[in-house]
Amino acid sequence: MAPEEMESLIRLLSDDGYEVVGPTRREGAIVYDRLQGLNDLPAGWGDEHGPGHYRLHQRDDQALFGYVVGPHSWKKYLFPPRETLVRVLRREDGGFETQPGEPAPPRRAFIGVRPCELAAIGIQDRVFLEQSVRDRAYGARREGVFLVAVNCAEPGGTCFCTSMGTGPRAHAGFDLGLTEVIGVGMHFLVIEAGSEAGEAMLVRLDHRDASEAERAAAERIWQEAPKHMGRTMPGDAREVLAGALEHPRWAQTAERCLSCANCTLVCPTCFCAQMEELPDLEGNASERVRLWDSCFNGEHSYMIGGPHRSTVAARYRQWLTHKLSTWHTQFGSSGCVGCGRCITWCPVGIDITEEVAAIRATAQGKAGGQGT
Repeated sequence: MAPEEMESLIRLLSDDGYEVVGPTRREGAIVYDRLQGLNDLPAGWGDEHGPGHYRLHQRDDQALFGYVVGPHSWKKYLFPPRETLVRVLRREDGGFETQPGEPAPPRRAFIGVRPCELAAIGIQDRVFLEQSVRDRAYGARREGVFLVAVNCAEPGGTCFCTSMGTGPRAHAGFDLGLTEVIGVGMHFLVIEAGSEAGEAMLVRLDHRDASEAERAAAERIWQEAPKHMGRTMPGDAREVLAGALEHPRWAQTAERCLSCANCTLVCPTCFCAQMEELPDLEGNASERVRLWDSCFNGEHSYMIGGPHRSTVAARYRQWLTHKLSTWHTQFGSSGCVGCGRCITWCPVGIDITEEVAAIRATAQGKAGGQGT
């Protein structure tokens, strides 16, 4: 499919009643926002990732998806930073009635979903939809989302999705999957359908069967991309962390950690939240609001008598051991998809792959106890 056919895809999705969301360039970053057409995509722009470092740069081609990931994740649309769950109103007879907190969400189409982000959406589906209590607000937003995945050709400096088994090629969980192929004298998209909805959309697009050479070009991308991961996560991270609750590395890392919560805010799977009750001054109405929270905030672990995790070391340990170890027990998988955002947007450049490797190398931890 020609790259210009993305204009048709965006238009068709919009005509079908979807709010089309995808990558665009704004304020020095690739962010997710509403797309009106092909010109909104960040053609010709790439990004650089390192610990505490992110910069855009112009490419020497017109790649539509030549970046890795930005500070936004799709989480902000499915599990928004702030949402009113319910409103309670006092009736004239003195009784109360409840109303939905938010209007019915729009049907959305996500364009440019990386394989690691598909995995993150799958993880949040398990968290919010497959537990004993189903989150109705999340379910309403998740239902009917049309997913256009884009396979990664150039992993970034903080990527380690290969270690987590989440990329750089998507194999399932999408409606349409794209691989952008750019070379001398060629620029095209290899497109595949991953669902009935994707097949129905594909027949409406101007495309043709890929030639053997075009398939081979896409295959080379799929084979080469895993070799260029910027980071590697030790395969036994779960066991390493489970046996390292008293490791001195936690205190050492805490000397650098600002407890700013950046890592949890950019993470596509973190789901910590707090509830606020917001009554009006006359006592006639109240709202229950859910807000993003973070295990790095001291008040998040508050119990009778004070915060349970009062030190930065304890909070960092909680985040990392939950993400990579105890999440397996709770939800059946790791909570990390290897997108590298937590490394890139850490102001002091703390690298979770480096932390796990350091603990693994010294193996001084002892299971049990609360320590720090």
